[in-house]
Amino acid sequence: MGGAVLAIDQGTTSSRAIVFDDTLRLCGSGQQEFPQHFPASGWVEHDVEDIWTTVLATARTAIAGAKLIPQNIAAIGITNQRETCLLWDRRTGKPIHRAIVWQDRRTHEICRQLTADGLEPAITAKTGLLLDPYFSGTKIKWLLDNVPGARTLATAGHLAFGTIDTFLLWRLTGGKLHATDATNASRTLLYDIHRGAWDEDLLRVFDVPRSVLPEVRDCASDFGTTEPNLLGAAISIRGVAGDQQAALIGQACFTPGMMKSTYGTGCFALLNTGTEPVQSTNRLLTTVAYQLQGQRHYALEGAIFIAGAAVQWLRDGLGIIDSAAETAALAEAADPLQEVVLVPAFVGLGAPHWQAEARGAIFGLSRNSGRAEFARAALESVAFQTHDLLAAMRRDWTQAAETVLRVDGGMVASDWTMQALADILNAPVDRPIVLETTALGAAWLAGHCAGVWPDQAGFSALWRRDRRFVPKMSTEQRKSKLRGWQRAVAATLQHAATE
Repeated sequence: MGGAVLAIDQGTTSSRAIVFDDTLRLCGSGQQEFPQHFPASGWVEHDVEDIWTTVLATARTAIAGAKLIPQNIAAIGITNQRETCLLWDRRTGKPIHRAIVWQDRRTHEICRQLTADGLEPAITAKTGLLLDPYFSGTKIKWLLDNVPGARTLATAGHLAFGTIDTFLLWRLTGGKLHATDATNASRTLLYDIHRGAWDEDLLRVFDVPRSVLPEVRDCASDFGTTEPNLLGAAISIRGVAGDQQAALIGQACFTPGMMKSTYGTGCFALLNTGTEPVQSTNRLLTTVAYQLQGQRHYALEGAIFIAGAAVQWLRDGLGIIDSAAETAALAEAADPLQEVVLVPAFVGLGAPHWQAEARGAIFGLSRNSGRAEFARAALESVAFQTHDLLAAMRRDWTQAAETVLRVDGGMVASDWTMQALADILNAPVDRPIVLETTALGAAWLAGHCAGVWPDQAGFSALWRRDRRFVPKMSTEQRKSKLRGWQRAVAATLQHAATE
């Protein structure tokens, strides 16, 4: 090994950049939050210029913090919030509208109509995805149909579509490269994950012109070089992967049967199923885990829209905590006799329910319910939702029955939350020493492609566990809690169905 790597981790609420040295040690970092925009109920947008300026600023901060000159950076890896997307004018590089965020639900009616037309089975067979506003395809259609002049510009060949990685590549290379990787492409509803290509039938279904789409490359590939004036030198970009796939890589889950779950704004669990895709019968997603040297590897994925965002709601929405760090102590102090259950369906329910119309609900409140009970309910909701995902995965792929869950993301720093997760899952939960696994995965892709970092086996050997959480809860208590959760979800779904 030899050579530092810069990882750009562009997330939903903040942009981060981390420099890892040749021992995989974090030696410089930067992070900046940026505004969220909510122009209507269920709508979520980002100003892409905010994303761009925070990415540049944090990358410069990380390099400076590592006490390196830009020429010391062997390569850059990029990881990103996946289904968030935008269109921009190729001539100016300017977006024609704010980016529509993965959480956005405005295209529910488009999805409902396509489902009513009986198109979902054929779409799922090609893409591994379900018809839901979560994915990029309907967002592109909405932009083309609703931004004045967009279709005319697209027909003339002036518009480019991209998920955030694609936009960053365009800007970093000075508009020389319009490309993405197979993991991000696999989240658009436009990409055949079996053939590894954009699909003409899907483009017709979503009324998206082929001319707006980027080239699709391996996750570890030549993605051009940065303009020298941006970071102080022309640096090679050699790795790109969507954030959840990057975390799977960063957790060294290269062997079929290995599983990771990331707890950030949402929660995303991926189970490596190898080189053959597994079609879910339990409304999970089949997705590209990574593509290296032209060989696709697949995963089953369960997506939870609200995880850490439930804690943000306690802080920003209700104002009952000042920081996320307070929640563990509050949860520990909660009244054990009160079974307050939060179903955090603020932007609908994800896997395995996929009910876009569902909205958040809380059950079991009494006159004595307070901050502590709300905090416990928010943290436990993450464990309950993960249980539902793991149960569905076990039904789809029996080899997953004894999987140890590797966890990462901001929430895993909480011992209380991780113990609750192990208790509800009735399974071991492993927390790694390096918690920045999403950035580390992007860094490995870039470093390995640049020839300065080890191969999969060598990288896997370097993975280290910080702590294993083992179940301590009694079977009776676990079953009781799960029954309460299942009743709450059923009531939430019923309420959505009657609206």
